[in-house]
Amino acid sequence: MQPELQALIHELDALHSEMVNLVHENQAVINQIHSENQSSAINLLHYLALRRHDVRELQERLADLGLSSLGRTEPHVLSSVRAVMKVLRSLHPGEALGLPDGEPGCHRDQGHRLLERNAELLLGAAPESRKVRIMVTMPSEAATNYVLVRDLVLSGMNCMRINCAHDGEESWSAMIRNLRQAEQEIGRSCKVEMDVAGPKLRTGPIEPGPAVVKCRPKRDAFGRIEKPAHVWLTPAAHPDAPPCAADACIPVPARWLASLAPGDAIQFTDTRGARRSMTVAEAVGNSRWAEAGRTAYVAAGLVLTAVYQDKRERRRGHVGRVPPSPQFLVLRPGDTLLLTRSLEPGHPARFNAHGELVSPARIGVTLPEFFDSVKPGQPVWLDDGKIGGVISQVGPDEVAVEINHAKADGDKLGAEKGINLPETQLKTASLTADDLKALPFVAKNADILGYSFVRTEDDVRFLQSHLTELGAGDLSIVLKIETREGFDNLPGLLLAALRSRSVGVMIARGDLAIECGYQRLAEAQEEILWISEAAHVPVVWATQVLESLAKLGTPSRSEITDAAMGERAECVMLNKGPYVVEAVRTLDDIMHRMQAHQEKKRSMLRKLGVATGFSGLAARGNRLAS
Repeated sequence: MQPELQALIHELDALHSEMVNLVHENQAVINQIHSENQSSAINLLHYLALRRHDVRELQERLADLGLSSLGRTEPHVLSSVRAVMKVLRSLHPGEALGLPDGEPGCHRDQGHRLLERNAELLLGAAPESRKVRIMVTMPSEAATNYVLVRDLVLSGMNCMRINCAHDGEESWSAMIRNLRQAEQEIGRSCKVEMDVAGPKLRTGPIEPGPAVVKCRPKRDAFGRIEKPAHVWLTPAAHPDAPPCAADACIPVPARWLASLAPGDAIQFTDTRGARRSMTVAEAVGNSRWAEAGRTAYVAAGLVLTAVYQDKRERRRGHVGRVPPSPQFLVLRPGDTLLLTRSLEPGHPARFNAHGELVSPARIGVTLPEFFDSVKPGQPVWLDDGKIGGVISQVGPDEVAVEINHAKADGDKLGAEKGINLPETQLKTASLTADDLKALPFVAKNADILGYSFVRTEDDVRFLQSHLTELGAGDLSIVLKIETREGFDNLPGLLLAALRSRSVGVMIARGDLAIECGYQRLAEAQEEILWISEAAHVPVVWATQVLESLAKLGTPSRSEITDAAMGERAECVMLNKGPYVVEAVRTLDDIMHRMQAHQEKKRSMLRKLGVATGFSGLAARGNRLAS
């Protein structure tokens, strides 16, 4: 036993020295950090020194002695190592009881208090019923619908998130006004986070498809009509938006349309030469709802004949201008896609009369820096990872991608879809012209600035300098980790960000999954949680939390489990959707239940009902026998 104790003491001594030395080596960096965050930065460096090593065998040996295995030491790593060293020295009579010189670091209670203090500073006080806050992304409707904002606050929203990639200053102001009104009415405060969009890489436009409207009824498995096509007929000169979802919208002459009443029929020959008809179902102002029982294709100039119930003379009208339908590029494994510097509308692959390829599919890229950054052999992912490929050729204005990931029968790629480059360091500014334009409004009106696609320490310093120039150097910053480069640079990003008083991290799991690979997402999000906790930096757990519930009204089983995992963060973010209020209520309930069982990675051993009701197998057998 004595040699093993001595070996453990020497190993921990070496780890302790390495932790202390890493702090000394970075003292100049620590001196630049906000005074309130310096102990957190030091603890982060201690943790990084520890995690440079594989200490799993050391953990097992410590656990065999009934000692702490250092598995939950993120907020107070050096003091935990010193505590184990002290016990080991007391067990080994040949070792002096003293500990190595140096500051003991954050002790256990201090580390937890610092994280709680920073979470409250960033996100506001936690509700009485749960420790985890709820952030909600605002739809455009939040600018005009006060009741929606009020209901979100009532249901448990603690932070309103406004995405500056959408709407504008007028709408943002209206959203915040609605929130402040709700706060006064309910008597509850709520933070405002505004996210600047950053240099999001997207596909450019695609040439429009044919200007034709398809009216198709819904049929069952036997081909029988379950629901006729719901067609909105509206004046061509001054069209009205349909009050609810329509299967098709057709512009027609106003006078001709005004002559139609419910029950009247409309006959026509569609673009294929097929004879079709529809029946007027309802008059809504100057527009009409009609129902079609058979599939029809309608284009501009097509003649419609009104057949009246009262046997009046039939009247003819012509379909007005029909907007072109959106077009997509259909990509299959083995296809070539050309990504172009020009943002002229792209087009699908073109073939000659013999079916031979004339030109591959092509589409523009929104950021010209793309062409100065990519190299052959690097992977490219498109449309949230739905389509993938490898760069085969790079030219000054054109990049060829060989598609290797898509459905065998093809996947559709549309305009304005995201492009991810997990192995490319994109040479572009972290703040776009639009971001810089929005920054004064954000600095004046937001509590938190969400920093999208942050990648390097220089990015952080660049933002901090702009905020200082705007007199908003104390504005809280949340680093959104959504690129491979940002993930790899997380320790440096945190040390740079801690120069600001209030800092947070968002795990933007959508882009991050594509950048790191879906199979590694679980590992990556754990690493972000660990490193952020070591820096006493609160974390926002984001992307697709209760997505099905928010959008469709019914959650999946897996997303309920995923939402419960959010208990390990300080905040969970929900995206917008028609049922987002219900999603907030559900998340509030899940977080309330889970906090009695879990805190970060530590299981909370509260009394379990299943254990209380268990009286033993023998007793159960006796009852069954009787």
